[in-house]
Amino acid sequence: MKQPMTLPRLKTLKAQGTPIAMLTAYDFPTAQLAEEAGVDIILVGDSLGNVVLGYDTTVPVTLDDMIHHTRAVVRGAPGTMVVTDMPFATYRLGPEATLRNAARIMQEGGAHAVKLEGGAELAEEVKRLTSAGIPVLAHLGLTPQSVLQIGGYKVQGKQEKEAEKLLEDAKALEQAGAFGVVLELVTEPVAAAVTRSVQIPTIGIGAGRGCDGQVLVFHDLIQYGSGIRAKRFVKTYADIGATIRTAISEYVEDVKKRSFPEERHAFAADEGKAPEATERLYGGEAK
Repeated sequence: MKQPMTLPRLKTLKAQGTPIAMLTAYDFPTAQLAEEAGVDIILVGDSLGNVVLGYDTTVPVTLDDMIHHTRAVVRGAPGTMVVTDMPFATYRLGPEATLRNAARIMQEGGAHAVKLEGGAELAEEVKRLTSAGIPVLAHLGLTPQSVLQIGGYKVQGKQEKEAEKLLEDAKALEQAGAFGVVLELVTEPVAAAVTRSVQIPTIGIGAGRGCDGQVLVFHDLIQYGSGIRAKRFVKTYADIGATIRTAISEYVEDVKKRSFPEERHAFAADEGKAPEATERLYGGEAK
């Protein structure tokens, strides 16, 4: 079995210019497939609220939800680094409260690291976590947990002030001890500038080609679901949703036509060994 990615190895990959592949997973079979495919890092994202639990935003996702799904992913990918999102309102509560919640994700969920959305204002909480031995992946740009406040899913870094703040935030979080930073929906030039300005890896999602790695949501990658909205920054590698829908439709049709199950799907009793009650069910005479 391969060994999970380590923090020193991630820094080496950045230094070597070797891209880092991250993918979300929320359950055991998906984690198995991701590990078998060679993914470097699995993210148990609070995006599970949207793609697994059916919420409109990530805000309703709870700490217990994240722990539950992390356990399944860790069981499915024991040889892969697993990072888990701290969900809405489980941090920004002060260093001690944040530490308690992060510790639950590590101890009960089995994650190797946690991810927090936000900038320099989280520096003290990041310091507290890392000093307690909990690795932290930062998240800048579009922060989905704040979507109600920022008014939608908007590209970040278009204005000079936004770009300057992203650079400042990335440096502050690196100084606080974050081992990497996700850049979501950030303009390509700004994401590239952030990547050059820090020694820790950047992982882009909708942030262009200049990041040290990329992350996508599993369900977007393979169109697993119904009515998945096309996103400019997503490359679709398969349309599994259409395949599954077709398969289920064929199953329903077969059942309705009584063409399933067939004889080969049924089990026969051993000849001459059927008990009396079974013989009656077969239509034979009771003795």
